[in-house]
Amino acid sequence: MGPAGRAVWMLGFFKGAKLSSLWRLTLLFFWIWGLNAQTASESKPMYIWQTGPWGRCMGSECGPGGSQSRAVWCAHSEGWTTLHTNCDQAERPDNQQSCFRVCDWHKDLYDWQLGAWNQCFPVSMRSAGVQRPAVCTRGEEGIQTREVGCVQKVNGEPAEDAICEYFEPKPRLEQACLIPCPQDCVVSEFSPWTLCSKTCGIGLQNRIRFVLAPPLFGGAACPNLTEFQTCQPGVCEGVESLYSLRVGPWGLCSIPVSRQTRQADKPRRESERQPRESGRRSKDSDKHEKEGDKQSKESDKQSRQGDKPARGAEKQSKSGDKQSREDDKQLKEGDKWSKDDEKSSKDRDKMPTNRRKLARANRKSDRPSWQADRPNRQRKAEKKEKREKMRGKLKAKIRDKLKTKDPETRELIKKKRNRNRQNRPGGKFWDLQVGYQTREVVCVHKNGNVDALSLCSKETLPVTFQACVMVKDCEVTEWSEWSDCSKDCYDSNGPKGERTRTRKVSQFPIAGGEDCPELEEKEPCSPQGDTVPPCIVYSWKTTEWTECRVDVLLSQQDRRRGNQTGLCGGGTQTREAYCVQATTDNPPNLSSLRSKEASRPVDSALCLGIPPNTTQLCHISCPVECELSSWSAWGPCTFEICEDQVAKKGFKLRKRKIINEPTGGTGNCPHLVEAIPCEDPSCFDWLVVKLEECIPDNEKECGPGTQIPQVQCVNSDGEYVERHLCRDAILPMPVICEVPCPKDCAMSPWTPWTLCSHTCSGKNTEGKQTRARSILAYNAGEGGIQCPNASALQEVRSCNDHPCTVYHWQTGPWGQCIEDSSIPSGNSSSVSRARGEDLSCSVGMQTRKVICVRVNVGQVPPKKCPESLRPDTVRPCLLPCKRDCVVTPYSEWSPCPSACRAGGNNKKKQYRKRIIIQLPANGGLDCPEILSQERDCDAPSVCQGFRWKTHKWRRCQLVPWSVRQDSPGAQETCGPGLQVRAVSCRKQDGGQADVEACLKFASSMPPLTQLCQLPCQEDCQLSSWSRFSSCTADCVGVRIRKRMLVGKSKKRDQCRNTQMYPLSETQYCPCNKYNAQPVGNWSDCILPEGGRMEVQLGMKVQGDIKECGQGYRYQAMVCYNQDNRVVEASRCNSHGYIEEACIIACPSDCKLSEWSNWSRCSKSCGSGVKVRSKWLREKPYNGGRPCPKLDHVNQAQVYEVVPCLSDCGQYVWVAEPWSVWKVSNVDLKDNCGEGVQTRKVRCMLNTIDGPSEQVEDYLCDPEEMPLGARNSRLPCPEDCVLSDWGAWSPCPLPCSENSTRVRAAYSLRQPGQEKECPPTKETEPCKLNSNCFHYSYNITDWSTCQLSNRAVCGNGIKTRILDCVRSDGKSVDLKFCAELGLERKWQMNASCVVECPVNCQLSDWSAWSECSHTCGLAGKLLRTRTVIQAPQGDGRPCPPQMEQWKPCMVKPCYRWRYSAWSECKSEGARCGEGLRFRNVSCFVSDGSGLQESSLVDDELCGDLEPSVDGDTRIILQEACTVPCPGECYLTDWTIWSPCQFSCVRGDDLGFGSVQVRSRAVMAQDPENLLQCPEQELEARPCTDGQCFEYKWQTGPWRSSSRQVWCERSDGLNVTGGCLTSAEPMADRSCDPPCTKPRSLCTEAGVCGCEEGYTEVMTSDDLLDQCTVIPVLEIPTAGDNKADVKTIRAFNPTQPAANAPGRVGRTWFLQPFGPDGKLKTWVYGVAAGAFVLLIFIISMTFLACKKPKKPQRRQMNNRLKPLTLAYDGDADM
Repeated sequence: MGPAGRAVWMLGFFKGAKLSSLWRLTLLFFWIWGLNAQTASESKPMYIWQTGPWGRCMGSECGPGGSQSRAVWCAHSEGWTTLHTNCDQAERPDNQQSCFRVCDWHKDLYDWQLGAWNQCFPVSMRSAGVQRPAVCTRGEEGIQTREVGCVQKVNGEPAEDAICEYFEPKPRLEQACLIPCPQDCVVSEFSPWTLCSKTCGIGLQNRIRFVLAPPLFGGAACPNLTEFQTCQPGVCEGVESLYSLRVGPWGLCSIPVSRQTRQADKPRRESERQPRESGRRSKDSDKHEKEGDKQSKESDKQSRQGDKPARGAEKQSKSGDKQSREDDKQLKEGDKWSKDDEKSSKDRDKMPTNRRKLARANRKSDRPSWQADRPNRQRKAEKKEKREKMRGKLKAKIRDKLKTKDPETRELIKKKRNRNRQNRPGGKFWDLQVGYQTREVVCVHKNGNVDALSLCSKETLPVTFQACVMVKDCEVTEWSEWSDCSKDCYDSNGPKGERTRTRKVSQFPIAGGEDCPELEEKEPCSPQGDTVPPCIVYSWKTTEWTECRVDVLLSQQDRRRGNQTGLCGGGTQTREAYCVQATTDNPPNLSSLRSKEASRPVDSALCLGIPPNTTQLCHISCPVECELSSWSAWGPCTFEICEDQVAKKGFKLRKRKIINEPTGGTGNCPHLVEAIPCEDPSCFDWLVVKLEECIPDNEKECGPGTQIPQVQCVNSDGEYVERHLCRDAILPMPVICEVPCPKDCAMSPWTPWTLCSHTCSGKNTEGKQTRARSILAYNAGEGGIQCPNASALQEVRSCNDHPCTVYHWQTGPWGQCIEDSSIPSGNSSSVSRARGEDLSCSVGMQTRKVICVRVNVGQVPPKKCPESLRPDTVRPCLLPCKRDCVVTPYSEWSPCPSACRAGGNNKKKQYRKRIIIQLPANGGLDCPEILSQERDCDAPSVCQGFRWKTHKWRRCQLVPWSVRQDSPGAQETCGPGLQVRAVSCRKQDGGQADVEACLKFASSMPPLTQLCQLPCQEDCQLSSWSRFSSCTADCVGVRIRKRMLVGKSKKRDQCRNTQMYPLSETQYCPCNKYNAQPVGNWSDCILPEGGRMEVQLGMKVQGDIKECGQGYRYQAMVCYNQDNRVVEASRCNSHGYIEEACIIACPSDCKLSEWSNWSRCSKSCGSGVKVRSKWLREKPYNGGRPCPKLDHVNQAQVYEVVPCLSDCGQYVWVAEPWSVWKVSNVDLKDNCGEGVQTRKVRCMLNTIDGPSEQVEDYLCDPEEMPLGARNSRLPCPEDCVLSDWGAWSPCPLPCSENSTRVRAAYSLRQPGQEKECPPTKETEPCKLNSNCFHYSYNITDWSTCQLSNRAVCGNGIKTRILDCVRSDGKSVDLKFCAELGLERKWQMNASCVVECPVNCQLSDWSAWSECSHTCGLAGKLLRTRTVIQAPQGDGRPCPPQMEQWKPCMVKPCYRWRYSAWSECKSEGARCGEGLRFRNVSCFVSDGSGLQESSLVDDELCGDLEPSVDGDTRIILQEACTVPCPGECYLTDWTIWSPCQFSCVRGDDLGFGSVQVRSRAVMAQDPENLLQCPEQELEARPCTDGQCFEYKWQTGPWRSSSRQVWCERSDGLNVTGGCLTSAEPMADRSCDPPCTKPRSLCTEAGVCGCEEGYTEVMTSDDLLDQCTVIPVLEIPTAGDNKADVKTIRAFNPTQPAANAPGRVGRTWFLQPFGPDGKLKTWVYGVAAGAFVLLIFIISMTFLACKKPKKPQRRQMNNRLKPLTLAYDGDADM
């Protein structure tokens, strides 16, 4: 059953069966569910086609001919792939399509086209789950989209996106944006109410406000800016005037119709006047309505002619050229008698404008009412005919006179006429056509309706015509040809040239016509063609580097090192860079100096590249000092020359070796050999190496015997040589010895001979050697050889018996290298070629002095010293090549300053200079002393300037009589008119110039037209005012100027009225008193220039610029007159400055002490460190060189640490022989048995000659100290006597307890019978760190970087030391490690660098800048300098002052300023279009903005271009509208509000700033309120601006209300701007109402009590009553009541001043009683306070007292250096 069948069944079921409603709904739900499930299952296919992405577009050609493919397969709805046959073949997608094959060159044809971003939509509108914020704070997040598509660049046709995506990814289509919060309109507070619009009857009062911020981003619109209220000053007595005359705007300027046309049209007009009169009215009205805007524009243009230009033109006409001087006089006379009339008619002659559109009424209907009668017109016509006849006669006479003149006169007159014709309006550049314009006059009802003029007949009708100039737009000629390129050479890399083309003005804009377009065009250009020469190229060149200069490091400051010429290491050197004309011929070396042009310095600005460095680091190789070994021991007496033994003279020699060869060879080392004369010299001798054992004579076992010596032949240096060389020497004899028998005394062997006590012998000194032996066993009493006495136990012999006279050769320094003529010249040339010099060099000789010196005596004869060892006195040397000084040629003279600059009349100088590029050396030519020259500039040339020349005014042209003849009172030959003049361009010297030059370089063009007045016969004519008379003295008397009546005006009575026409004016003589006052701050202290040249052709670098000393500072002087007005400084006889000496403190560097002595090596054996340090003596100040980092541990500023190695054999223990046995009482008879032996043990300094000097015992190793006493058994007679034990044999390594070591002794006396010798060998096991040790190398840390002695910085060496360490940690001699053959893999030395101190180097000060202000008090001159070399290391830092200023000369600030607009007046009518006027005047101020500007004479602004606030268009009159009585109108625009940002909590949201202005509605009659226009608002974007915050402010509650207002952050009360949702409550009410006495409704909405009362609440928290808070009142002295009268309430937290007038609200403590004496409680309080104070002081003293420190025994500070207190300044 299908769905339809089921539906029918269900319908029948519902019809047939009567089930309950619930059952029916259930069945209906299941039926719908089943139907939806079946529909879904039936609509969804089981197999569907699926496709892959399209592949790459393939094809043989680029463009639309390609094809691309993709995979297509059949898939089950569950996702697995199946056979194609399972899917519907009709629906199979395409697997191929045509495409556009993109190639690389398509990139130039296609590009992405980006559409504009659409409106920002909130995210909440696009996302359903996002809710919009209830309160907007910063704004709402939004998204904006745009369209992006691929298009063809040529025509913008769309293309496939894949084409553009091939080259660039598709730009984003959407971006996040911020929707700002809506900002409501913000308006100001209302102004006060205006006066009533009517003096009687019912009128209106208005109050207005203005817009401060416009509504933005959907904010609320602005409220009404105007509020009205009716007013009624009183009841009107007469009938209220209902009608007013209203004048309309002036119409377009039109040319009068000629008389012939007028006469021809007159009959036709008369016949057509009646039927078309009404139609013309409506057409004219419509026409005027349509042309209202044009008329307003025209009147705006006309209104630019004001009073001031007219006066300026009048002044210019008085100073015309000589040819028109007579005409100018006539013109002035005419001006004199027309001036008063001009004044009287000025207001009505101005050309008003209006922006309103008014319907024109019919003025023809009432024309007969204001026409004059016919007889008068006839009389005027007759007079006119008479005048025409008189003019004809005069013209005939003039023609007759001209005919009689000679041809030359006629030619001159003709030329003058032609010249005048060129200068006339309508000439070459302008076509001035004087026309006329009219306006309509209507009669308006107070409700705004226009009625007949007759209803306003009581009023005088205004003038309806005036003269005007026809508007002409600017016209220009075609462009001229392009000029030649300004660059006449070819340079591909340099700047391009420029070419121009111009066009000329053929018609100037007249009467506000369209301005002229640009008259000149420029474009870059490069000259083309093969003949164009290449441009001159300029390049930088440099001088030689100066000598390397080394600055001392702070850590190496040493006052004893006064001469620092020998400093070495790193430093700096400088050179000068200058610009020259580059050449390609010469190589860039000194040979190019021969080309003068190539090295001539030019202006540095011509070199475009970066100038080369003028400072660099350098290094001076440090001299290597001669390092010597110690002296050897004195050798034997030997011949001076062993090969020559003829002379019997002998010497004992001692020598030392050169360890490190010095710079300059071994000749700079001290002597290496010292000699002592001696007798019996020999070159070879026998050396006893060893004595064999003592062999008794006669082969006995004991008794006397001999020892055979083993000998070796040695030379004088102790070296073994062949034995035959000692054939002449005496062979050593065998030594007698004795082997003791058992009963004999046993003696120890002799000790070795000690070192000789003296190295030589003299009168008081003699060298001695000793040796000793000791008794080992005493002899037997019977028959044994007895022991010798004590004196025989020691032997002494003489040694070093030669005298103490030591000689050596002493050499002086090598002398100057002198040329040696004995050497052939060929050698010198080869030397010079080897050096690469082109100057001659040669080989010379050097000599030195060699003398024989006796030590401690001085020079002795040479024979005293060994001649064979005499050093050389002569050696060859290389003479250095001479080097001459090389300077560049002089540069070109610097350009003379332009005479057009201010002060150009002063005598200026020009300079030139040359630069030293190579300094002389080795006797070359010296440099010239004069390197710069100066000379006076020639007379300054005349500045080429341009000015406008005005020609005389043409005659005054009136409105044609045909136009004005119907006006009442009009006369044909007089009245207001217009006059024009010509303007031409002149050079400053008077020559003619093109007008375009004045348009470009001169000030604004003078006006071409002005209003004029042809005086009528009835008018009073006066001359111009004369100049004021001169004053005899300042502040005394008056000055007068006069004028006079002209012509017939002298006889008219009304003209003699001096009140209306005054003929004289009087002024008090000016009182000029001046006083000078200092103004502003003192300038920087400026050091004198020192006559430095103004021109700077090179970039000279000075190593040390003088930065301190005495300079001068300046303060500006301002000159005031008696009115406290700024005038020129010369009025006060002031130079404009106060100069005062000042001191710039010199920088003081950080000062350190000298080096302390090196400390002892930290270890006496092995490797350690030794330290030396410096201490802070003085901190740096005034920018001195800083101190190194501070060592906080020991307060040392600088320290040096070097490793040291103490020779473990440097200090040795020396033991004397054992003393005689002291036997105990055991066996005194035989003098044997147990006994004690002692000996002295001393610590001795070990030298090459052996131990020589006793030192402190702690310097020797205490572990190795020999025993000073021993207990042993003294052998008895016939006992075996053994020698002392020998040294232990070494333990085998590695140490093991299984191995042993052995020592042995030998028998000195054989034992007697039945006695045996003890063992002669002793063995002990080897124990690690006890008698067996392992050895290893230990490396120390690196030392600080060590430089040579005189080096300051640069490359040095850091060292470390290898140490041999025993396994128990003890340092031992390196030989222990070396004997084991351990590997030494460490590098002991490494190179290092000490940073060089580079002082800051600055450029010269730049020239003083122009004054920062052209006038006023705040002007400054600035100059700057730059850092050329930044400081490095401990170098002196740069001074902070990179800029200096000094004040400019104070000049008054003159400027043109407008006066306020006058009241709008509509001449001749009560309302309508009128004019308002203002003047422009000269004002002076001091430029500070703090002083009001003062009005001064206009002549003081004569040098200024006429402009107000930068606007050169001076507008002195403006069209305005006078509202008619009862009319509703708009106010003038307010001034633009300040720029305001869109801000939140002071942060700009980035939407720009805006400012606004508005116009409010003003109403005069309640009946016309519905006709009022809409208020207007204008907003515009602006730059900068400020952020305003708006906050709600509240006043105090008064009853149940308070005042609530919105306040801007600058304190201005506004409407709008504050959030309405956050507005505080202004009214409050409580439920139930607060009716209890003293109750009020609180801000929380519940009833409370007034101040001073407390609430008493009911059980249900309602106010029951208000009760007074009790307060204790202390009675005063004048209170006669009881002591405690009342207990009243008071709030103890409120001061008395908060509630004046409430009695009993405060405490009154009165210290005086009724009798005037102090009360008792006052004494008690004072005593308690005193005790409390003593207690506080005592506790404070005990708490702050420091505990007494225990005394300690002062330690020995013998080795502690002196330190200074450190104040924590770690940043020095």
